[in-house]
Amino acid sequence: MSTIIYDSPIFGPVHSRRLGISLGINLLPASGKICSFDCIYCECGFRKDRLTKDRLPTRAEVKEALSKKLISMASSNQIPQDITFAGNGEPTLHPDFYEIVKDAISIRDQYAPLASISVLTNGNHILNKKINEALLLVDNNIVKLDTVDMDYIRLVDRPNSSYDVNLIIKQLIKFGENCVIQSLFMTGEYKGHSVDNTSADYVLPWLETIMSIKPREVMVYTIDRDTPAKGLKKASQESLDAIVRKLEDQGIKASASY
Repeated sequence: MSTIIYDSPIFGPVHSRRLGISLGINLLPASGKICSFDCIYCECGFRKDRLTKDRLPTRAEVKEALSKKLISMASSNQIPQDITFAGNGEPTLHPDFYEIVKDAISIRDQYAPLASISVLTNGNHILNKKINEALLLVDNNIVKLDTVDMDYIRLVDRPNSSYDVNLIIKQLIKFGENCVIQSLFMTGEYKGHSVDNTSADYVLPWLETIMSIKPREVMVYTIDRDTPAKGLKKASQESLDAIVRKLEDQGIKASASY
């Protein structure tokens, strides 16, 4: 299936199902994917198909490009609702992530003060002190948690070998209301294994964990674009709505994107 690779260091604006009109910051090369996960549903494709040896954009390049883009958008009265660190993989892998986040906040305050700043992260690096501090600076610290089942995570999210969901959960509990959880639900199969995480066997342990984290919000969604793996299917609107109701019944703000 065809997949998407984003421009670097700035792309968009694009219409995000969860964040509205979003201007993207891609801290990775435009020529490929760099990520500590290799999710079978990733819109950027599998790592092996998107290998790149190109360098990352520098802090100075990101700062200049973001300033120019926001000035241009302001001149045409097209201020974004959100400035989102996303793109071709995991943004927190950039060695200057903390400094770039601080730059982005300063530039936002100057040219688009009503825009929020978000980071979409797989959470694999939130135990790093500097990354942790950077995530606490932004408006929306949005961390992936599709499930709490490590077997499912190894099959679907395919993190590097150091990933331990229990350690990640402990840090998310410390974040509490300073984080937003994003969770993808789907059905279908991959390599002969079911990837349906909409059943009670997956949802209830996940819900219990969400209750312990107490995030500001949970964003529930399903696949929307082509995926590199075949056999994956969207979760139904009914399934997502049922999950949202379970969250809301526990007093947790939640939304679903179909």
